[in-house]
Amino acid sequence: MTFGISNLFAQEEQAQPEAATEQVAETVAPAVEEAATTDLTPAEAPSTFREVIKKQFIDGGPAFMGIVLIILLLGMAISIERIIYLTMADGNSKKLLAGIEEKMKAGDVEGAKQLCKNTRGPVASIFTQGLIRYQDGQSLEEVEKSLVSYGAVSAGKLESGLSWIGLCISLAPMFGFMGTVIGMIQAFDDIAAAGDMSPTVVAQGMKVALLTTVFGLIAAIILQIFFNFIATKIEKITSDMENASISFMDILVKYNK
Repeated sequence: MTFGISNLFAQEEQAQPEAATEQVAETVAPAVEEAATTDLTPAEAPSTFREVIKKQFIDGGPAFMGIVLIILLLGMAISIERIIYLTMADGNSKKLLAGIEEKMKAGDVEGAKQLCKNTRGPVASIFTQGLIRYQDGQSLEEVEKSLVSYGAVSAGKLESGLSWIGLCISLAPMFGFMGTVIGMIQAFDDIAAAGDMSPTVVAQGMKVALLTTVFGLIAAIILQIFFNFIATKIEKITSDMENASISFMDILVKYNK
């Protein structure tokens, strides 16, 4: 009897580990399958900067965002045109003065005038007008007056278009703020229609308001950088014109016959 009971307990002990092993296997198998399925699922690709900007532009509303974009593009077009013009106008005045002095030393006024005509930039144009009057026999005082007059005209040409860039800088944030006001009005209209102050109701109007403001300020900042760069370049060229005009008059006085 004792031997039979011992055998029975031994069989139960062997059956329990086998049952536990089967239960663990049944629990682990779905987890492994789920992990494998999760690993095989492709991860979402991160949004590019272009996609983010496009989405924010659409969310801000095409009306005011489009107006601000047009102002930005117009201001940048004027700025790029001015930069190209000023770059071409910024000549080597020292080299030009050295050539003029060499011609004047040899008494070749016509050669000095042709040298100025073949050189680009406002400095060469001013010198050309001065040499024409000098060649016509006008006094040095009259030549100097002509340099001052044509210098003022040339400076005006350099500053042409600068006021339009300043206008774009002013208009961009103004339209952005106008979009902000419109967005706030929309938010209050949504509150009145829903009769509720929950964030979900006012979220869209507030988002439009903030996006138009941000976009307008970004446009103004970009154009302001262009404006300051152009203004600095104009100041440099104007200063070079004044210094070169003084050196030019010194050459005329030195070789005046």
